[in-house]
Amino acid sequence: MPLFAQLGFGPAQLDVAHPQRVADVEIQMADLRKIVIDDTEIEVDPRLTLIQACEEAGIEIPRFCYHERLTIAGNCRMCLVEVVGGPPKPAASCAMQVKDLRPGPEGQPPVIKTNSPMVKKAREGVMEFLLINHPLDCPICDQGGECDLQDQAMAYGVDFSRYREPKRAVTDLDLGPLVETHMTRCISCTRCVRFTTEVAGITQMGQTGRGEDAEITTYLGQTLGSNLQGNIIDLCPVGALVSKPYAFTARPWELTKTESIDVMDALGSNIRVDTKGREVMRFLPRNHDGVNEEWISDKTRFVWDGLRRQRLDTPYIRENGKLRKAGWDEALKATAAAMKGKKLAGLVGDLASAEAAFALKQLIEGQGGGVECRTDGAKLPADNRSAYVGNATIEEIDDAEMILLIGTNPRVEAPVLNARIRKAWLKGAKVALIGEPQDLSYDYIHLGTDRAALAKLAEADHSDKHGTPGVMIVGQGALTEADGAAVLGTARAAAAAAQSKFMVLHTAAGRVGALDAGCTTEHGMDAVAEAEVIYNLGADEIDIAEGPFVIYQGSHGDRGAHRADIILPGAAYTEEQGLFVNTEGRPQLALRASFPPGEAKENWAILRALSSEMDATLPFDSMAELRNALIAQAPHLAQIDEVVDNEWTPVPAGKLGNADFRNAITDFYLTNPIARACPLMGELSANAKVRQAEPIAAE
Repeated sequence: MPLFAQLGFGPAQLDVAHPQRVADVEIQMADLRKIVIDDTEIEVDPRLTLIQACEEAGIEIPRFCYHERLTIAGNCRMCLVEVVGGPPKPAASCAMQVKDLRPGPEGQPPVIKTNSPMVKKAREGVMEFLLINHPLDCPICDQGGECDLQDQAMAYGVDFSRYREPKRAVTDLDLGPLVETHMTRCISCTRCVRFTTEVAGITQMGQTGRGEDAEITTYLGQTLGSNLQGNIIDLCPVGALVSKPYAFTARPWELTKTESIDVMDALGSNIRVDTKGREVMRFLPRNHDGVNEEWISDKTRFVWDGLRRQRLDTPYIRENGKLRKAGWDEALKATAAAMKGKKLAGLVGDLASAEAAFALKQLIEGQGGGVECRTDGAKLPADNRSAYVGNATIEEIDDAEMILLIGTNPRVEAPVLNARIRKAWLKGAKVALIGEPQDLSYDYIHLGTDRAALAKLAEADHSDKHGTPGVMIVGQGALTEADGAAVLGTARAAAAAAQSKFMVLHTAAGRVGALDAGCTTEHGMDAVAEAEVIYNLGADEIDIAEGPFVIYQGSHGDRGAHRADIILPGAAYTEEQGLFVNTEGRPQLALRASFPPGEAKENWAILRALSSEMDATLPFDSMAELRNALIAQAPHLAQIDEVVDNEWTPVPAGKLGNADFRNAITDFYLTNPIARACPLMGELSANAKVRQAEPIAAE
């Protein structure tokens, strides 16, 4: 059996080019072709498939196997249309391009019919075949209410079946703790196989057997080892692949849907938060071609359980070494008393919104202190946006022909961004890496592990790369060492010499927004170490030494709360509005989907109330007023969902050290307090360590 057939790809895939979204196709007006679809004449690019041309005409074509971002399989046959003058049988619209159509006998435009008796009968027959072995699980199926098979059976099927034989049954797969399988429901659309192979870059899944014995399975029963595997839940058009943590908890019509932004990494993936009452039940991706397309990482999708565990829901004050509960009045008075007349410093955590960071800056600087957001020690220049953001967009990675990674592992730091790099690699881009060698799911040229490799690159002649689209991506691991400023300057000089785009890959969702708000001090974290009182706004990734009085404002009982002398409970990212600026510098708005638990308050409101207690009232009484003040300082933040051009400003290239580059993240699943509060993330972290362990003897 040919390999492509084992993987679930039909012969059509060998002949039809990888489909692109209509919006991405560069249409040359001179090359447009006229076709007639259901008596409507339109002009389309001849490279489009018929299903895309029908979408251009506003006609919906049913489909199960076809997906805009995957290669064409052509095996479900639900998208059949009639080509007038063609063969006397319906054609699969996903596997035929407009340029393959013949004109009429007198040169008339080709004619396509999507609602003729031939098409109607063909679709009813396909649907009847699909339902032959599909079980009647709808009342207990988690896909119920949002199932493509349900919807299309109602729209295009018939109300009877001529099949009376027993239905077949298939053994369920164990894909791990994230994806629950009910393979008897599978209709062999192979979307999951194509996604894991093409986008995620793993090869565990495939299709074996022929005819009635054909089934989707995994190689030697392996579980999936990708940070993007949860996306096959969305791709599955039936209930064969469903979310294991979400199983049997809610129905779609019970949920309130809120559009928001993810903060598990700095990519700023667009998500939908589904809540039932006051509780978050699940996260789903929203399509955004410029950021995450329609994928999200597994941490983004499954971290919702951490929002209800280890929450801070009441203020605490430490007395005699122990924390005790307190009311808001008492806690704010104690906080104000501790801060007055002392040398202050503020820390901005990785998950803080731009508004909260700006409010803390106003409060602390008003008392003569300083606020720092570069808590990991990254040597990012505060006054040079082209240096701490860059001038590349995420979307430009798709068309890059050369991609250079410095001190980063994007498969762990931003899995969805890594999928875009893999997509560029599949199109022919060359990828090079300076840093720790690792499995990135694509081939790359390893230029070295230390600063010497970067210096050699910077000294080379890059004139041959002029005119070739390229992107240089520098990770936080390259910028947190003592010579981080020199690394940044050297990398930017090399990018300028090669006329390449430049991007800083951040690991903290709130970092760029805080930098835009001006939350930096001249001496970085060294200035914080000299403070008598530290106001910690959700910075849980650092250890604060004994000595200073610590006020912690955050949502979870993590490292920051353990060190605190006063705890002020704040809202999580799903419980308040907030601006988050992603790693390319795109401001995006996260909306409130639920409410903080217990007595917890919105972060900006806590800071505003504290300022009043300190007789230094901040000049805003609402989120709108606060946002206006923030935009007055950083006007580009008003341009929601737009990437602002950053004027290229050089950074001095200092002296490089001799150390090897180290990656910023070692454990993908436990990077922030919400993830660490989620039991599932702990299980996934343990599984990943076992998977990475060296095999022994007989293995």
